Amino acid sequence: MNKSILSTVAIVAIAAAAGGAWFMNRSPVSAQTNGAAETLEAVQFNVVEMIQGNPDSVVQVFEYASFTCPHCADFHADQYPQIKANYIDTGLIGFTYREVYFDAPGLWASMIARCGGEMRFFGMSTLLYQNQQDWARGENGEEIITSLRNIGKVAGLTDTELDVCMSDEAKAQELTGWYRFNADVDDVQGTPTFLINGEKYSNMNYADFAEVLDEKLAEAYE
Repeated sequence: MNKSILSTVAIVAIAAAAGGAWFMNRSPVSAQTNGAAETLEAVQFNVVEMIQGNPDSVVQVFEYASFTCPHCADFHADQYPQIKANYIDTGLIGFTYREVYFDAPGLWASMIARCGGEMRFFGMSTLLYQNQQDWARGENGEEIITSLRNIGKVAGLTDTELDVCMSDEAKAQELTGWYRFNADVDDVQGTPTFLINGEKYSNMNYADFAEVLDEKLAEAYE
């Protein structure tokens, strides 16, 4: 791994650690209940929202998740594929994935996932969750970064592309600020957390998730 990448690893680790301390010790502000802060976010942060499904649907789901969260990995292995097949791909709902950075590896994984752009993000996310037990347990930052880069290569990214993405210190700081802002606005204190039409839910099985979605869809068309 080259020197510039190692330098960035250290910088990003500091940023993520600071974000984690803030997240654990903050005094929550009054949370907005609309499920997001799209307008303010668009003004303050140059971060692309990762959206699937129908952005104009009457039901909008926001998932807050960390790539290092085992419960998030379980959700994406079980409930998410069913939600995608039955609600997202059919255009019944809009689904926005927002990253949470409890630790430096979670931020690094996000930078890898976003390196492929919007078209590759969700495919990259699947690979990251499927291989979480391998890369997230690396003994040090260099080992974790190497594993994450290998996942990026499996997804078709080149070493040059990965070097550019992982050396982008400004993007790392932007993502950290974006995460802090969203978590504060929506009062997110654990992962995975879901906002469905502005109402907050913790992790749940597919049957319960589908029941909530069906209720929201029915309410919208009453």
